[in-house]
Amino acid sequence: MPILHASYKSMKVTKKKTGRNQSVKSELKTETKKYLDLIGSKKLEEAKKQLNLLISLFDRASSKGAIHKNTASRKKSRLMKRLLKTTTST
Repeated sequence: MPILHASYKSMKVTKKKTGRNQSVKSELKTETKKYLDLIGSKKLEEAKKQLNLLISLFDRASSKGAIHKNTASRKKSRLMKRLLKTTTST
């Protein structure tokens, strides 16, 4: 256990932020899997709606500091590319 009050508070804040970040990342993974399943089953209209949701989730996560902004941009770009590739191949 920390001896100083500031260290104790820092430990509490870190624990709280870690929990929040984990839940945000878990939600991102779940929604991404749903999106990839929609693309795999060729439900493109639903996939477009899911992509819009994912983009807002990634933006929100990066603005809150759960993930880095470049990571969010890279993942959004790759997800959009995958939808575009699927629509052009059909």
